[in-house]
Amino acid sequence: MTTTLSKRLTLTSLFYCINKTVFITSQFEEYRKKKMSQTAQSWWFVFYKDELLLEKKENGTFALPYGEIPPVFMIEKTTVHDVTTLEGSNCKAFSLARPIEESAKYVLVGLRASYECLPVAHYQAAGKAHEILHWDRNSRFCSACGTPMEQKESIMKKCPNCGREVYPAISTAILVLVRKGDSILLVHARNFKGRFNSLVAGFLETGETLEECVAREVKEETGLDVKNITYFGNQPWPYPSGLMVGFIADYAGGEITLQDEELSSGDFYTRDHLPELPRKLSLARKMIDWWLDCSNK
Repeated sequence: MTTTLSKRLTLTSLFYCINKTVFITSQFEEYRKKKMSQTAQSWWFVFYKDELLLEKKENGTFALPYGEIPPVFMIEKTTVHDVTTLEGSNCKAFSLARPIEESAKYVLVGLRASYECLPVAHYQAAGKAHEILHWDRNSRFCSACGTPMEQKESIMKKCPNCGREVYPAISTAILVLVRKGDSILLVHARNFKGRFNSLVAGFLETGETLEECVAREVKEETGLDVKNITYFGNQPWPYPSGLMVGFIADYAGGEITLQDEELSSGDFYTRDHLPELPRKLSLARKMIDWWLDCSNK
């Protein structure tokens, strides 16, 4: 009789657990559909750290998930951010607490690598989503009084205690292509992930103009003086939240003396003897390609 009672209790417990699991799953689905339901479909930017969730297509290509509800499981307290619009549809973003396992339908791809998989506009929107999520993680508490922040707008949080408002911070950095006759200055920074060489770069400091930043960074990192500093272009750089501003300058004097803690190598290169260059996604590469086109004419 004891054995029979034990079996009944075990079966009852098992039945309870199964029903509880079904109930919780059902609750989640109802919550998800209620919270995320909308008349229009949305692009979904789902990140685990700096990896972006992409959908595998039958033809071997990749695409952003698109639909009315999130493409993967989302816990109830997940914050979903309205990022921008893309091709007439809303863009929504949220972070995963842990990575998903690769499946026949979805895969996580590094944000940089996604440049090779997505249309440019989609990659740029993914970059913005990544910046918003980075800001959200790093602005949970008021920097003035420590109170948990409340989100009031898509890119604004406010402290309910002291009223402090915060917006996504953007770190501005310069890039400079230095010309000397038929050559340009290329350097390899110690923090580069790879053997490629790129342009001198550095962050804008408080109280200086962009042109002053260009002259200072070139002098600090290479010992060279420059002149004829002119604006080239700019590029959002979501690694994690930067804006790259590019300039062209001419060599004005000095001998190369590398800032050892920043650079491992640096020299002037002609178009016929270039080292490995940055990837196409970067403003630095766009500037180098522009110089190559100009020097070929």
